Amino acid sequence: MKIGLIQKFPGSHREDNIRRGVKHLEEAAREGVDLVAFAELAFDPFFPRKPATGDVTRLAEVIPGPTTDIFARKARELGIIVVLNLFESDGERTYDASPVIDSDGTLLGVTRMIHIADYENFYEKDYYTPGNRWVHVYHTSAAKVGVAICYDRHYPEYMRALGVEGAELVVVPQAGTAGEWPSGLFEAELQVACFQNGYFGALVNRVGREGDMEFSGESFITSPEGSVLTRAPAGKEHTLIADLDLSRVADSPARRMFLRDRRPEIY
Repeated sequence: MKIGLIQKFPGSHREDNIRRGVKHLEEAAREGVDLVAFAELAFDPFFPRKPATGDVTRLAEVIPGPTTDIFARKARELGIIVVLNLFESDGERTYDASPVIDSDGTLLGVTRMIHIADYENFYEKDYYTPGNRWVHVYHTSAAKVGVAICYDRHYPEYMRALGVEGAELVVVPQAGTAGEWPSGLFEAELQVACFQNGYFGALVNRVGREGDMEFSGESFITSPEGSVLTRAPAGKEHTLIADLDLSRVADSPARRMFLRDRRPEIY
């Protein structure tokens, strides 16, 4: 299958951001892409960079709703799978959420971020309720797809659960800044997760300056053997496209040995 990661800078007007997102989706479809993924809060400012004031539900949206309706129509028209990331409103609670839309326009489900960060420039506990849904793998038209939203990727037990559930590809919508962690650590972390669990990883990051934060871009794709297959440039808008040979999943060390030989009754 062929995937595309949309690494773009969100402007200040949401409607324009969505129009641009649709345009990038159409461009990727012309390249023969089967699945397109967007970065964390791809159509909005990064709200958590400042502590919340007032009712944050005014910033959020329902799922399904206007944004998912737009992308569901385009997914059906183009025959392409779409992984979004939105600030979701559900009653009085709000979530960092990734809807997954299949190539026929069906909303297969919504993954909510489970682990919530809270430190300088990432005041996420002010905005997000911890996700309350079991780790889910979506059986799309092209692959079995899991989602690990930003902070969730730091938890080996979450990444292992996606492998146990049979994910062939794990999409990671991220908002990561330049120099946030030691050089190469983000890549190394996902490389290890893919090697240990036997799936492809696709991290798609925000890019550009917002206030005092500089989102780095540098989206990348890793293999089930733990290698980095390709990466996007730092500090630039870019659509990263790659062909993934899904037969490598079944032949990976994790699927041939590691998952087979687990002993969860002991640990």
